[in-house]
Amino acid sequence: MIFPPEYMLFVKSLIGVLAIVNPLGVIPIFLALSSDRTPVECQRIARGSAFSVAVVLMVAIWAGDMILGFFGISLSAFSCGGGLLVLLMGINMLHAKQSHVRHTPDEAEEADNKENISVVPLAIPLMAGPGAISLVIVDAHQAAGWSGRLILSVGIVIVACTVWQTLRLATPIGKKMGITGLNIATRVMGLLLVAIGVQMMTSGLAILLPGLA
Repeated sequence: MIFPPEYMLFVKSLIGVLAIVNPLGVIPIFLALSSDRTPVECQRIARGSAFSVAVVLMVAIWAGDMILGFFGISLSAFSCGGGLLVLLMGINMLHAKQSHVRHTPDEAEEADNKENISVVPLAIPLMAGPGAISLVIVDAHQAAGWSGRLILSVGIVIVACTVWQTLRLATPIGKKMGITGLNIATRVMGLLLVAIGVQMMTSGLAILLPGLA
């Protein structure tokens, strides 16, 4: 059975965005930042983070082309730059580390003193950071018109719901999987990101430097 191209793009984009958002990898940070919060506050933070991730990535789907056009950036150049960013993030995840692209030590220190951590740093830049935004913009450009972008938007809703459920159940998941289990999941996601990053870079380079193709 042959699936339409837009559905294949949906599956590819969904897996890629889930890998780069990596809600499982955020669990230790979420637990550390919310250790002094009540269960009700933790649930509110989980909802707020999921909603923020959805909003940021939806904007990337529907306004990404306009943003690139405003700055005069071609998709091929953006694909190369975004691919390099995703590649570096994937390499860091293979070592079970948080990339400084996602979260710097200074931001971590500032987050300790924040009242509301759902948007910054949990949603931005930990989950819906530069890498996720880059990947979504490239996927949206490849989508076939409005229908393709609507299908990608459904994928973002699924990702946001996954983020919400993961953070909502962060404590039992963290206890069940432990640090080792969470690191294994992060490394698997990192391997996928390395492949996605290389693919994005080669696709962009094939247009910028056709002699290499």
